[in-house]
Amino acid sequence: MSGSQTLRDLCGRTAAVLFIFLSLSGCFTNAEFSADDCWSLGFNKANLLCSSCDQLPNFGLETLKDHCKQCCHRDDSVNAVKQYARARLEVCTCKFGAYPQIQAFIKSERPTKYPNLQIKYVRGLDPIIKLMDAEGNVQEVLAIDKWNTETVDEFLRTHLISSEDDIKIRLNLI
Repeated sequence: MSGSQTLRDLCGRTAAVLFIFLSLSGCFTNAEFSADDCWSLGFNKANLLCSSCDQLPNFGLETLKDHCKQCCHRDDSVNAVKQYARARLEVCTCKFGAYPQIQAFIKSERPTKYPNLQIKYVRGLDPIIKLMDAEGNVQEVLAIDKWNTETVDEFLRTHLISSEDDIKIRLNLI
């Protein structure tokens, strides 16, 4: 058997397996995909809300809706957003050229809206956000190198305890 014949056979088998997989995937529309399955389909199961899937037809992507629904979380089950007492945005100024959106956020007046946000310059570091509890213990670290200015602002608005929320918490503890 020649090398080209073996390659044709392999391609034929691969196409047959793919066809069977796609055929069977239509039979299991009520089944839920695993996180790896969703990732291979281009969905992040951990963060995907079902309301996002409902928006797909608005963009001509209705063919993705069934798979999206098998990877999503109901919006009402994700009603509690994790919030943190403090955050620290760390980046190297030498990397500002590579991350102009992060530089724009830092150089704007936006950081002043978050009194519990600290900006720290660390030599050679790509931009990250460290989220901390009230005692300053790091709870989570996120790479933000692909985020734009609005994303950073929205994230902090959502996940940082604002001073109003802090007052409510203190009043509840009394």
